[in-house]
Amino acid sequence: MKIAKVAGFGALAFSLLVSALFFTEAVAEEWKPRKPIEFVIMAGPGGGADKMARLMQTIVEKHDLSSRPFIPVNKPGGSGAEALVYLKQKAGDDYVIMVTLNSFYTTPLRQPGLGVDITTYTPIARMAEDTFLLWVHNNSGITSVDGFVAAAKEQGTEWKMAGTGRAQEDELLTRFLNKNYGLQMTYVPFKGGGAVAKQLAGEHVNSTVNNPSEALGFYEAGTVVPLAAFTPERLPLFPDTPTFKELGVDYSYFMQRSVVGAPGMSPEAAAFYQDVFKKVYESAEWQEYMKTKSLRGDFLTGEGLMEYWKKGRALHEKMLSDIGDI
Repeated sequence: MKIAKVAGFGALAFSLLVSALFFTEAVAEEWKPRKPIEFVIMAGPGGGADKMARLMQTIVEKHDLSSRPFIPVNKPGGSGAEALVYLKQKAGDDYVIMVTLNSFYTTPLRQPGLGVDITTYTPIARMAEDTFLLWVHNNSGITSVDGFVAAAKEQGTEWKMAGTGRAQEDELLTRFLNKNYGLQMTYVPFKGGGAVAKQLAGEHVNSTVNNPSEALGFYEAGTVVPLAAFTPERLPLFPDTPTFKELGVDYSYFMQRSVVGAPGMSPEAAAFYQDVFKKVYESAEWQEYMKTKSLRGDFLTGEGLMEYWKKGRALHEKMLSDIGDI
């Protein structure tokens, strides 16, 4: 009798377990947003992150990938600190996601008082890696890195390099150029890549290291000139522009274009967003955007994206340590 009871209990437990698994799977499949999703952008209007977020919003709507709209909200303050803290405060919220860049690494490292641990955020999707080029105004008459170095050396600290935020991607590249070419350029921060591009187009600064998408309109108009790319190979969009590697300085640098969920987001909501952004990544519109804006990289999500973040954080911790910013 005891054996029969145990066997019966085991069968019942197994049945309940199977039912629970099917129920969990069904819930995950059925989760749909029931109100608009806040789509935070940790940079200002007009930059690469902003353009990317608004394109993704358009693709989601066009292909009916969500029952509720994604609403872009720019929060560029404090080199992304505003957005990071905001998302941290939304822990457990299934209706707040964020477009991020490499300030996702650098700002928490430089501002430990924020109490931000990026490994607590929900890994939704790495959509691409963005590239960088060194740009000058066409009126400068500079057509090569050698000409750039000569002009910047002559002006010393009067030479102004515009970039997004403090100790983020653009300033790290400015420090690299200063160190490797014996320059003393002054770095001038702005709240987004769009503003940075306009500063150079208006000849208010001498150079930038904008992403292609941010400077492309001014480049096509003949206003700005790319001198070299921070990539291993030449960019298809700029076939006549050499890489720094070609010029004898083997240095490449990329910026993540990722989507992040709030800490403690439910697994069901995370699965929904991961599926949405995988479909966005695979769309013809996104693939065309990557091609025309010189983006690269495969889709990453889940644990793969988390490992990518950990490696990125370690890399930027070393970079910031090397220049004495942490």
